[in-house]
Amino acid sequence: MAVLELNKDNFEDTINNNSFVIIDFWAPWCGPCKSFAPTYEKVSEDFPDVVFSKINTEDEQEIAAHFQIRSIPTLMIFRDQIIIYSEAGALPEGSFRQLVEQASSLDMDDVRKQIAESEAGAGSADA
Repeated sequence: MAVLELNKDNFEDTINNNSFVIIDFWAPWCGPCKSFAPTYEKVSEDFPDVVFSKINTEDEQEIAAHFQIRSIPTLMIFRDQIIIYSEAGALPEGSFRQLVEQASSLDMDDVRKQIAESEAGAGSADA
């Protein structure tokens, strides 16, 4: 599957209509972003059920600001519309492949349960 370019027009639909989305925040002037691009493309070919996408932070400053992107490249992984990973830095192919595999093996029911428990705990701490 080709890597999808995200922008303000297709971002929300992409996140809401796909259970597994990986975003590479990048910019044309960023050397590490250019170096990571072939790895990102290569790994995307081996995971057809995952939407691999890119956001050009120069063109989509509003999205980058919303997610507080301070360094690029930054990888962000959404599963069931929940951000489960967000970290700056290019990864070597083996590490990136391992990250995608770990993200795909997460039990999202357990993740939602942990989020609910965390929010409930934070709510009682505020009381």
